[in-house]
Amino acid sequence: MKTMYGRQFATMVSMVLMSFLMLGASFATLSYQYTIREKKDTLERNAKYIAQFTSDSVRSGGELVWQTSVFQSYLSSVALVSDSHVMVATPEGVIVYATSGGPALTDLQYSVLDRDMVGSIVSSSFMGMTSLGGLYDEARYLVGLPITNAQGYLQGLVLVSSSASNISGMWQDLFAILLVTALAVVLIAAIISSVTSMRQSQPIKEIAAAARQFGLGQLDVRVDVGNRRDEVGELADSFNAMADSLSKSEQRRSEFIANVSHELKTPMTTIAGFADGILDGTIPADQERHYLQIISSETRRLSRLVRSMLDLSRLQSDERAAQQQFDICETLVRALVTLESKVNAKDLEVDAQLPDDGPIPVWGDQDAITQVCYNLLDNAIKFSKEGGVLGLSVTVKGAKATITISDQGETIPPEEQSLIFDRFHKTDHSRSADRDGVGLGLYIVKTILNSHKENIVCTSEDGVTKFVFTLTRA
Repeated sequence: MKTMYGRQFATMVSMVLMSFLMLGASFATLSYQYTIREKKDTLERNAKYIAQFTSDSVRSGGELVWQTSVFQSYLSSVALVSDSHVMVATPEGVIVYATSGGPALTDLQYSVLDRDMVGSIVSSSFMGMTSLGGLYDEARYLVGLPITNAQGYLQGLVLVSSSASNISGMWQDLFAILLVTALAVVLIAAIISSVTSMRQSQPIKEIAAAARQFGLGQLDVRVDVGNRRDEVGELADSFNAMADSLSKSEQRRSEFIANVSHELKTPMTTIAGFADGILDGTIPADQERHYLQIISSETRRLSRLVRSMLDLSRLQSDERAAQQQFDICETLVRALVTLESKVNAKDLEVDAQLPDDGPIPVWGDQDAITQVCYNLLDNAIKFSKEGGVLGLSVTVKGAKATITISDQGETIPPEEQSLIFDRFHKTDHSRSADRDGVGLGLYIVKTILNSHKENIVCTSEDGVTKFVFTLTRA
C-alpha cells in the first residue's frame, strides 16, 4: 500500500534530484564553455605573441633564430606561465623547436606535421582538439598560426597546445561537490519529510480509526488534533461536526421511534381493552355504545397519526419546495373557512387584518403553505378560550410578507416556547385539552417553512400566543 509518507518522500527526493541535476548540468555546461573559451583565447593570444616575436627575431637575427638562447628562453617562459606546450615548424611542417614537457613532447625536433594540418595553418589558422597524428599521447587543445613577415611571406608555423586533463579534473571535482551536496540535501529532505508526513498522516489515521468506530456504532468518538488551522485541522473539525450531527440525528431517531411507539401504544391499548371488555361481557350492554364511540375516536386518532407521519416523510424527502405565485391572503382565508365549524363551536371572534389594496402575491408551494395556515389556525382554535379572539394579519415589509396568527388562552411557559416545534412535543397543560392531537402539526409547519428557506417564531405573553412567519413576495 502506498502511504502518504512514501509518496511525499518520493516526490521530495525526485524534486531535489531533478533540481540538482538541472542546476548541475546548467552550471557544468556554463563552466565548461567558459573554461574552453578562456583556454582557446589564451592559446590564441600566446600563439599570436610567439608568431610576432618569431617574425621580428627572424628579420633581425636570421633564419636560425630558434636556436638562440633568447628565443628559447622566451618560448619556455610563455609555455611555463600559460601551462602550455609550444612548437615552431618550418613552412613545410618540420618541427624545428619544441619546449620541454611530458612524454612525447621533448624529442619532437624534426618531426613532420600532417600535411592537412600544415595546409589548414598556412591558409589561415587551426583551432581544435588533436593529438597531431600520435605525437601527443592524448588529444589536446591546439592553436596553430602562420609566421609571416611584413611583406606577407611565410616564414614558419607556431603551434601552442594545452592539456584537457585540468578541465576533466575540474569536472570531476564539480561532480563530487554536487554529489555530496545532493546527498546531504536528500538526507535533510528525508528528515523533514518524515516529520511533516507524520504530522499530516497521524490525524488522518485518527479520523480513519474514528470512522471505523462510527461504523461499529460508537457515535461518541471525536478527533482531537489540537489547535491546527490547516487543511487537516479543517478536516478534523468537519469530521467532528459531522459526528455531532449524526449523533444528534441518531438521538432524534431514537426519540422519534420512542414517541411513535408511545403514541401508537396508548390508543391501541385503549381500543384493545374496550373491545375485549365488550366481547367478554365485562362492559354492560347499556354502556357498549359509549365505549364503541371511544374506540372509534381512538381509531381516527391513529389514522391522523399515520397520515401526519406520511405527510412528514413526504416533506422531508422533498429536496426543494415547488415555486409558484399565489395570493397569501386568499390562502389564509380559505384555511379559515375550512375551520369555520370549529370557530363557531368555541364562539370565537375573528379579528382579520388584511390589506385593502388588493392581493399579496408570494412565492412558494401553495398546497404546503395552505397546510401551514391550516395547522396554525387549527392549533390556535384548539387552545383558545371560549369566546376569545382569533387574530390573523398579513403585512408587507420590503421583499417579505409577514403572516401572524394569534389566540387568547393559557400562556406558554418560556422554557416550552423553544420546544413546541419538536416532534411529538406537547406541553403539560395541553395534553388534557388536546386529547386528539398527535404532536406533529407544528413540526410539519416548521419543516415546510424550512424547505421554503423561511422562518417562524412563537411568542406567548399575558395569555396571548402569536405565531409569526414570513414568505417571499412575488
